[in-house]
Amino acid sequence: MTLPKLRFKEFNGDWEANTIQHFLDKKFILDQMDGNHGELYPKSEEFSSCGIPYVSATDFSSGTLDFSKCKRLPLERAKLFKKGIAKNGDVLFAHNATVGPVAILKTELDFVVLSTTATYYRCNGSFLNNYYLKNYFESDFFVQQYFGIMSQSTRNQVPITTQRKLSISIPIVKEQIKIASFLSAMDEKISQLTQKHELLSQYKQGMMQKLFSQQIRFKSDDGREFGEWEDKPLSELSEKAMYGMNASATEYDGLNKYLRITDICEISHKLKRDNLTSPNAELGEKYKLGYGDLLFARTGASVGKSYLYSVDDGLAYFAGFLIKFSLKLDLVNPYFIFAQTLTSEFDKWVVTNSMRSGQPGINAEEYSGYIFKVPCLEEQAKIANFLSAIDQKIEVVAQQIEQAKQWKKGLLQQMFV
Repeated sequence: MTLPKLRFKEFNGDWEANTIQHFLDKKFILDQMDGNHGELYPKSEEFSSCGIPYVSATDFSSGTLDFSKCKRLPLERAKLFKKGIAKNGDVLFAHNATVGPVAILKTELDFVVLSTTATYYRCNGSFLNNYYLKNYFESDFFVQQYFGIMSQSTRNQVPITTQRKLSISIPIVKEQIKIASFLSAMDEKISQLTQKHELLSQYKQGMMQKLFSQQIRFKSDDGREFGEWEDKPLSELSEKAMYGMNASATEYDGLNKYLRITDICEISHKLKRDNLTSPNAELGEKYKLGYGDLLFARTGASVGKSYLYSVDDGLAYFAGFLIKFSLKLDLVNPYFIFAQTLTSEFDKWVVTNSMRSGQPGINAEEYSGYIFKVPCLEEQAKIANFLSAIDQKIEVVAQQIEQAKQWKKGLLQQMFV
């Protein structure tokens, strides 16, 4: 059979390749099951704030099970379940709606309950290592198999009966453990970087709260205290608001970028560089973005999402579901204003003002009335520079996370067959 390109030198035996059903029959996999269907399926009113976690695919979409997001069932209700009873060490695979994420269940509880969107695999450690199986499920060899199946279906799912037809390849358990230990060290590195990213992001949020509430104040270069801040509506700090162009997206021409709501990253609020497109229309100068342009999403689930144009984004034109405010550079530092749109105070304002009978929305006139806290330009610049320096650190860590993930992905391609 085909052997992996990259292998630890102390191993040279063949790998066994067969279907998951085959390894279930051989008891390498002791059990595989998803959640309960039918009458045992819990109703929304049965969930509580404490109890046994009821785990859905979205609860481990990041690759780690986040119990804080899980719904919970009272213990006596959870004991009624006959299927989908996952235990510590089980490999979880998201198979419905959200397909692909994998995680190892780590819990001190006797069990958790799975919804119908997740499958657990219970490995016989004498023959199959759970961390090895988890990493195999993340390899391109496995992903390509179930993607091929999903492409033939109208629904985004890989039912457990279909999963059993998929193939996996395994070496002897000692080699599995060696591979799993090596890749687990990579996962730990990624986890540490992710935690560092989260801590930096939390630190930035905390500092913004203190800076914009004026708990912390900067002083001028000569040691003088700055004056009082003023409350100013956005309409006084920018040119008249403008809606974007009504055009469809077409293949990226390599120069002219089309910026839509979905092209703004939910986390960084920067332009996403993957899947760039160009506007399929005449490129009007009024729709071209420039320094100091601040955009807001005006409708839908992303209402309130903001984006500040960066010269690094090159030629860019904005779409119709976005509203542009060209900030007056003699009055405000663009980043200082943009940073206030990333605060919890702004989020609360968006929730309150976007309520509609249909889709949530905020129009140009409403955004124009939002009140910003504005000190002198010199203090604005100091705050903007301070927060931008944190952004740079966050960006460096984000790049390190992506590099580590890509390195691991490359290893998976070479270490598995």
